[in-house]
Amino acid sequence: MPKEKRSEFPTARPFLPETPHLPNLREAAENCRGCDLYQNATQTVFGEGPEKAVMLLIGEQPGDQEDRSGRPFVGPAGRLLDRALSEAGIPRKQVYVTNAVKHFKWVARGKRRLHDKPRRSEILACRPWLESEISTIKPRIIVCLGATAAQSLMGTGFKITKERGKVLQTEWAPLLLATVHPSALLRMDGPEREQAFSELVMDLMKAAAAVKTTAAR
Repeated sequence: MPKEKRSEFPTARPFLPETPHLPNLREAAENCRGCDLYQNATQTVFGEGPEKAVMLLIGEQPGDQEDRSGRPFVGPAGRLLDRALSEAGIPRKQVYVTNAVKHFKWVARGKRRLHDKPRRSEILACRPWLESEISTIKPRIIVCLGATAAQSLMGTGFKITKERGKVLQTEWAPLLLATVHPSALLRMDGPEREQAFSELVMDLMKAAAAVKTTAAR
């Protein structure tokens, strides 16, 4: 079957519903053709969580298990995130989790499908979905997991190495904090992973504390 012709300026915007709310955004995203990634993905993996969540977490893109299940953060990185949220005292069911890119981009290695970093054009093409999620939920804080998530909102000049763990004021939400993606920890071993995990938990605790501080004002 021939591939559909790609738009010169791909964007998901034409696929958004006129009056967005989470159910119809999720339904509309299933048919998104704003970039080419849908052609090799099993399905769209939209965000998940309460419509009025105080905290919104953004990752890069779905992984293999997420692509197969249609749910975000259910694979190894998701389980590590669940553990970090639990240790930080943040129930996952109270946060909204999503990704900057809604389709799994991968390369074949034998029978395995391995993560392939999305291009900037693909991130920008998908950003209308993320913008709609943010504007619908109106979180008090956004936690960006990894450089791709942070740069999808803050631009390519944003550096995790410089800004990690800082609570920032942004146009996207009253507060924003960037930290590492849990998948980065999966590539570590032993004491290095334990230290990185502790730092991730501390960043999540800092995000939760910042929300409580601003709510008390």
